[in-house]
Amino acid sequence: MRTRYTVMSKELLDEHPELRTEGTPTLPPRLDICNAAVLELGATAARAALGEWGRPAADITHLVYISSSELRLPGGDLFLATRLGLHPNTVRTSLLFLGCSGGAAALRTAKDIAENNPGSRVLVVAAETTVLGFRPPSPDRPYDLVGAALFGDGASAAIIGAGPIAAEESPFLELQFSTQEFLPGTDKVIDGKITEEGINFKLGRDLPEKIESRIEGFCRTLMDRVGIKEFNDVFWAVHPGGPAILNRLEVCLELQPEKLKISRKALMNYGNVSSNTVFYVLEYLRDELKKGMIREEWGLILAFGPGITFEGMLVRGIN
Repeated sequence: MRTRYTVMSKELLDEHPELRTEGTPTLPPRLDICNAAVLELGATAARAALGEWGRPAADITHLVYISSSELRLPGGDLFLATRLGLHPNTVRTSLLFLGCSGGAAALRTAKDIAENNPGSRVLVVAAETTVLGFRPPSPDRPYDLVGAALFGDGASAAIIGAGPIAAEESPFLELQFSTQEFLPGTDKVIDGKITEEGINFKLGRDLPEKIESRIEGFCRTLMDRVGIKEFNDVFWAVHPGGPAILNRLEVCLELQPEKLKISRKALMNYGNVSSNTVFYVLEYLRDELKKGMIREEWGLILAFGPGITFEGMLVRGIN
């Protein structure tokens, strides 16, 4: 674990001293902080994506907004569209409280929208902060150093469309096939509840084991679409929920160490940023594709969230 980014600061704690005391009802100030933070983070990421895309924001036809860190009506999708100057008839879709599988779910949703709306361009924006679940040190409870080291804040954005314009757009992946699956009886393994103190998360220690129990069959469902049998014959973009999950996948699927290299790199440099992290992995993947470092034609995007929910996508790299 090398770097983590967080919205929480000494200045915020000085402004809201109630956050320093465990057991204090702090949901309203936490939501005020989170709602403002995810909007600012999301807008920054979206502007960067739009700038790289090179076309006007008015050419965006759909917005898919994903977050597990805000709660308000109207939602952040409306405020984000306004701040970015999107056209009022931009069709907005919000995916909220999907946790770590949210980024992959947003890609799946954007893919479906783009394929069913010829000429559309879908802006996907994910923004997360851990302020809603922040807990101060307490004499009655050991401080969660593992959680503090693992999770972080951030935002990401991508633009999805079908039929790219050769002179104007430079895609690096074709999104071929997506699927979702939940494991019955595992709804308590990733458990989150909104309380007067924010949100309380509980992650079961058996999460990596539960994922391992189904991962081979789930991946084969994706790979069978193009007749690939060997797990090392595809490239991998896995949401790094934690080192144990990546380790289990590597051992269970007998993956070569370099297959999960970019997932481990994202975890090291950003931590688990919930829905965002898969996009950080994809950015590293884009760099490797541009450099010709990826030999395989086909790859898998994977993410795991509450449910336990598996999100998966079969993709083809474009060099």
